[in-house]
Amino acid sequence: MINLNKIDKSKFINSPFIIRVEKPWGHEIIFTQPDLPYTGKIIFIKAGKKLSLQIHDEKQESCFLVSGDCNLIVENTKGELETVQMKSEKGYTIKKGQKHRYQAITDCQMFEVSTPEIGITHRLEDDYDRPDETQKFRVQERGLSED
Repeated sequence: MINLNKIDKSKFINSPFIIRVEKPWGHEIIFTQPDLPYTGKIIFIKAGKKLSLQIHDEKQESCFLVSGDCNLIVENTKGELETVQMKSEKGYTIKKGQKHRYQAITDCQMFEVSTPEIGITHRLEDDYDRPDETQKFRVQERGLSED
């Protein structure tokens, strides 16, 4: 049972938070503070665009397609890539170390929740020739301090 008298109320945050990150394929809206033990995003992908084929060494994520048509290209248990046509209002989970990419058929929007964005996103293929995403890259891209 939690002792309500021992809650540190100095850590309460009652002000809104948002960071919009422009991407070559669309944009992300991050709606959670960077120091939380989870990350929440709204991801918008333009029709015909796709994210990099990637692997996270630390992050695990789940996505929920809100609108539009999108394919999830994802590694199966045999190590092969398969294309899954995402169903609206269904959840899809990507495990740490699982190859994946999202490919928009039409403009689409999804929610993503994940463990904190730590570690490296290894880009195995990328239409925009971007480097792997490291913590330093994320800080620069989002205009945050490195603390």
